[in-house]
Amino acid sequence: MRVAKLIDAIFNFRRLDASVTTSGQPSEEQIGALADAGVTTVINLGLHDHERALPDEAASVAAAGMRYVHIPVPFDAPDENHYREFTDAMLATQGEPVHVHCIMNMRVTAFVYRWLQDRGASETEARRLMDSVWQPGGPWAAFIGDVERIDQPHLGPKN
Repeated sequence: MRVAKLIDAIFNFRRLDASVTTSGQPSEEQIGALADAGVTTVINLGLHDHERALPDEAASVAAAGMRYVHIPVPFDAPDENHYREFTDAMLATQGEPVHVHCIMNMRVTAFVYRWLQDRGASETEARRLMDSVWQPGGPWAAFIGDVERIDQPHLGPKN
């Protein structure tokens, strides 16, 4: 019960399915809880120099017995190389429990939106997770192919 409460308290925590969870930046204690819950890989799309980032997340994840993949995605410049690294990392988990995070769960939900579409999900299904966190504008709208929102600001969750 304590593990589940710690995980549910991670900022913007979302469960995509039985093997994929996403969130904003977890704490040291929450990283341990993810390991206790069976997560085998942590993928971080955030930058290590962000004020909310852990001092040495790679070491924290390794100490908890999980694999760590860091794909630093600048918030103002997501690109196809980042996405390719992400899809390779997701493929490498081979369906094992994986937790993907950034600082706010915004980068992640945009990446997961594209990944779900690439795997054959409908627009509505693929967008559900992202819409629960934000509606991207600017470079993120371009990244996900939402041409109508490229010149728009980011918006909060869609209700």
